[in-house]
Amino acid sequence: MTFSGALTLTDLNDYITPSQACIKPVEQLNPINEVQKDPGAASTAIRIDSSGSYYEVPTESTAISSAKKLEPAQISLNDCLACSGCITSAESILITLQSHTEVLNFLSSNPPPSHPHHKIPVLSIAPQCLASLAASLSSSSSHRLSLHQVLARIRKFAKEVLGFDHVWDTSFARHIALLEHVREFHERKAHASSSSQGELAEGALEDVGRLPMLASACPGWICYAEKTHAEMLPFIARTKSPQQVMGTLVKYWLGAKWGKSPDEIYHVSLMPCYDKKLEASRADFYNEQYSTRDVDCVITTGEFELLLTEKGYDLSQPVPGETTDECTWEEEGIPDLLQHAGSSSGSYLQSIIDSLSAPSKGGDSGSALTVSTNAVRADHTTYTLFSCPSSQPTPTPVPVPVFKGATCYGFRNLQNVVRRVGKEGGVRVGRGAAGRLAGRAQARGVRRIGGREVGASRNKKDREGAGEVVTEEEKTYDYVEVMACPGGCVNGGGQLKPPAMIDEEGFQRDWEEEGVKLGVNGEGGKLELNGQMKDAGMESSAGRAGEAIQARWGSKAWTKKVEEAYWGGLPTPPASPPPWRDDEGSPAVMKTGEEKRSRADRLAVRILTEMCRPIGGQSEDWMGSMDAEAERLRRAYFRTSYRAVESEVVGLAVKW
Repeated sequence: MTFSGALTLTDLNDYITPSQACIKPVEQLNPINEVQKDPGAASTAIRIDSSGSYYEVPTESTAISSAKKLEPAQISLNDCLACSGCITSAESILITLQSHTEVLNFLSSNPPPSHPHHKIPVLSIAPQCLASLAASLSSSSSHRLSLHQVLARIRKFAKEVLGFDHVWDTSFARHIALLEHVREFHERKAHASSSSQGELAEGALEDVGRLPMLASACPGWICYAEKTHAEMLPFIARTKSPQQVMGTLVKYWLGAKWGKSPDEIYHVSLMPCYDKKLEASRADFYNEQYSTRDVDCVITTGEFELLLTEKGYDLSQPVPGETTDECTWEEEGIPDLLQHAGSSSGSYLQSIIDSLSAPSKGGDSGSALTVSTNAVRADHTTYTLFSCPSSQPTPTPVPVPVFKGATCYGFRNLQNVVRRVGKEGGVRVGRGAAGRLAGRAQARGVRRIGGREVGASRNKKDREGAGEVVTEEEKTYDYVEVMACPGGCVNGGGQLKPPAMIDEEGFQRDWEEEGVKLGVNGEGGKLELNGQMKDAGMESSAGRAGEAIQARWGSKAWTKKVEEAYWGGLPTPPASPPPWRDDEGSPAVMKTGEEKRSRADRLAVRILTEMCRPIGGQSEDWMGSMDAEAERLRRAYFRTSYRAVESEVVGLAVKW
């Protein structure tokens, strides 16, 4: 079994310190003393000369002249990372077992429905994958394709060509994940408040995590935290990702409706990231009773493109009914493409802000709530929710911060957030300079926040008494939406690359390698080709080549195109109407979206009731409490757990 042909190393621009267990031998300068040779001992030894070359020499002779020069050993990426990095050798085997070839092999060997060993094949698709496909198809078309059109075409291909019985996108699973995510945040908030006041209720959950809560949908971030920052695990949300929630729905809720056990369903997930393969292989998502996983196989957008090529299917061709009704409801009443305003990486932060803003979820109906944003750096933005109490006697009420969150994408930003959360949470973060800085600051009675020291001169109370306003940087994060990929999930490593550059005769060419100067003038919208300025928006191949060269995979330009396709022509991201205000006067499409989400809420509560079977019948809403056994089932179905991965390096020795 080999790696998928779509798996490549591209744009590795996030630096992570390598393990210090990688030790390079040095030249031996001390003379070798004569030793008694043991029976069965090796007859040769390895010597290293001053240039770093390796030689195999007889043990009786130490002269380099009688030695055999050895070729350097080749260490693969898996070998390097196997010690304590992001992927181990065992995990690489799990990845090789999940590819588009495996999907084709299963579909070709799956018995007919009348056979007792037939498995129901199900395909679930992440909206980010649809956006990547839509951006790629739109770049070679005269009109923009919507996610609904792409989903309709994939559904036809998957059912009629591949043989899948059911095809859904994962937006409804994300809807359930957001509901549970919000519930978990409020649990932690209530637990933190009770703990600080010494009012922890008897029988309260002991494993409630800590604040600030960190998002859990990115498996790359989870893998990184488990292996290098175990101290962060109590802060990470335990809510399952949309992929795994979809696995729960397919194998347990839908399976029960179909009269099938989990091992009689084959669930394939189409995702924008290779790390999703590792997530599906976690032990928490394996059913030992039926010897099956919630998600049997994960393929990326790039691998799906290979599958299309092997089958000779053209996804650019329209299918009947793809533009009739964008509010379709597929089998079992599951909605297609629920849109959640906020971010293209799942809208986790926005969902929590909305829940806090709603009066029924903790907002103060007598206070006007406003959101302030601050772009700290690229892919790192803070969001502060302010309350202006109407009861303040001053003529100009002072905004009071009630919540602070952030979106943090990419390891560069992620490591900064980890250090800050660790300092604010009173835990020692990892190793190296971060821990030393924290130790020095604590020794001086100084708290470091956002790269500067707080508390060295005047404390917060003194500044408030002097009429100074406490800046938002001094407020601890309550929540952080963390994603490992710069730009978020739309820029996942498994997404499609921009279309190839084509010359005027239809041949693929690398313009830069051939010395062609190709660029776009930003002000005039002109294309410079061989010294001549041409219209960058023209439909010629030169125009498309100029667009492609400005939007390479992993670049901000191409990520922006995928982002635009994700939101379907709406603002990027579209503004979210505050839920505490009247929605009158909003566009019809927004009203349709609200109606769709309300219907999805009712379906989610029905699913919760059918799967958890609470005493007394159906719960009123997702936030409602159920009996102890029903709550246990809720946590088993919709939450997971994490465990620290201990390094296998002991001193200078490595356990193989």
